[in-house]
Amino acid sequence: MTNGIQNIIYLREDSYPELFKRSSKNPIITAKDLPYPAHTIFNPGATTFQNHTLLIARVEDRQGLSHLVKAISEDGVSNWTFDRSPTLVAEANKHPEERWGIEDPRITWMPDLNKWAITYTSFSRTGPLVSLALTTDFIHFEKLGSIMSPDDKDAALFPRRFNGKYMLIHRPYSDGHKAHIWISTSIDLLNWGEHQILLNARNGGWWDANKIGLGAPPLETSDGWLILYHGVKHTAAGAIYRLGLALLDLENPTKVIKRSNEWIFGPEEPYERFGDVSDVVFPCGWILNETTGIVSMYYGGADSCIGLATARLSDLLQYILKCPEPSEDD
Repeated sequence: MTNGIQNIIYLREDSYPELFKRSSKNPIITAKDLPYPAHTIFNPGATTFQNHTLLIARVEDRQGLSHLVKAISEDGVSNWTFDRSPTLVAEANKHPEERWGIEDPRITWMPDLNKWAITYTSFSRTGPLVSLALTTDFIHFEKLGSIMSPDDKDAALFPRRFNGKYMLIHRPYSDGHKAHIWISTSIDLLNWGEHQILLNARNGGWWDANKIGLGAPPLETSDGWLILYHGVKHTAAGAIYRLGLALLDLENPTKVIKRSNEWIFGPEEPYERFGDVSDVVFPCGWILNETTGIVSMYYGGADSCIGLATARLSDLLQYILKCPEPSEDD
C-alpha cells in the first residue's frame, strides 16, 4: 500500500511540474495604481528599455473601450511609474478600424529597423483585426494601420527575417470554425501572404480544443523558437483560459518540433479566477534575463489586473523537449 501511494505521488509530480512560479506581490498592478480613472488594466506587452522593465498594458475605461498605457519599473515587480495619461489611444478619424478601441499589445525589438514593433488588436465595426505601430522611444509612435482583416488577433512578429521575409504569428477566426494559430510572411510588414496553419486547435475535450491563440512573442533559444500560447476549454460553468508551450524550428518557424499535451499554467488564484472575465490567465509579454536565465511572464488575470510569474528558461526547454512531436490530430 505504501509503495502504491509513493508511486501515485511520484507520477503526479512528474506529470505536473511547476514551471512558472507566481510573484508573492501579485497582482503587481491594478487599476487603482493608475494616475487617472480607469476600470481595469490587464494583458500587457513587455520588453526591456533603458535597463528597466517596460510594459504596454491594455486599460479599459468605463465606456467599455480600451486604450494602451506605458508602465516602467526598475525591478519589474514594484514601484511602477505610468504615463500621466493614455500612451496610445484609438484614432478613429485616422484609423477607422480603431473605432471601438485598441487592445492586447505584443512588443518585439526589430534589429534591422532599429525600432520596436507593437502589434495590437484594433476593434472595428466588423470585428477585431491586427494593427501595427513602430517606435524608438515609447513616446512617439508611427501607426502603420491594419495589416490583417477581421476577424484576426493575438499577433506578434519574429524579431528577424527568414530568407528576406518577416514572419507574423496570428489567429484568424470565422463563425462556425475552430480558431487555429496561423503564420504568414511579408517583405514590407504591410502586405502579408503565404498564410498557413502553424498550430491546430485540437478536437474533443482537450484543454486547448477548438480555440487557441498566441500569448507572448516567440522567444529565440538555441533549441528553437519557444512559443507560449493559450487554449480555451468550454465548460458548463464557462470558458477556462490556460497556457501551453510549443517549439518551432530555428531556421524554419513554420515547422513545429514539439508541443505540450498538458497545460503548464492556469487560473488558480482569486485574482485569476474572479473578475470581468473569470478563469483567465492571458500573457502578452515575457522577458528573458540573459544573465540569470530567468523568464518573467506578465499576464492579465481575469481581464482585471496584471500578474507576474517567473521560470527558468532551462526548465522550460527541458520540459518542452520531452514533449511529443505534434500528431495528425494536432
